[in-house]
Amino acid sequence: MKKAAVYTRTGDKGSTSLLTGERVPKQSLRVEAYGNIDEVRAELGLARATVVREDVKETIFKIQELLMSLMADVASLNLQESYIKPEHVTLFEQTIDKYDAMLAPLTHFITPGDNLGAAALDMARTTTRRAERALLRVAENEAVNNNVLLCLNRLSDLCFILLRVETEVK
Repeated sequence: MKKAAVYTRTGDKGSTSLLTGERVPKQSLRVEAYGNIDEVRAELGLARATVVREDVKETIFKIQELLMSLMADVASLNLQESYIKPEHVTLFEQTIDKYDAMLAPLTHFITPGDNLGAAALDMARTTTRRAERALLRVAENEAVNNNVLLCLNRLSDLCFILLRVETEVK
């Protein structure tokens, strides 16, 4: 069996296919939004490779898996059923609460960079905020699953909490 080529040539003229088959310009706001989410997933990969706490590694891996469904939701139009549901938002909130309970109240601004894992989590946090802003721009003119927006908002908080756990909890 012949191996399929990685390249398809279908995007050579500046368009790409959404998951649901529609072709859109590569510079569309929707493509930018799910591209930002893809960057978050990659940055979380770096974080997972560099954090020292096993529980944080496992949490990051679960987030990376969920981000595939989140990207699929953003890269689709007119879905019959969304990939991201209210229970995903709840899962983020429960995870934030679990890790936040390990931390003392924050009394000052922090400057990440005490270790590589925490710095990578901070990169993921800021890229998540960019992804949220990009998706809000999409939502100004197109339908967007609100649960995706809520998950992105919670994910930036979770990245912040995880970077604190990685730095402060021994």
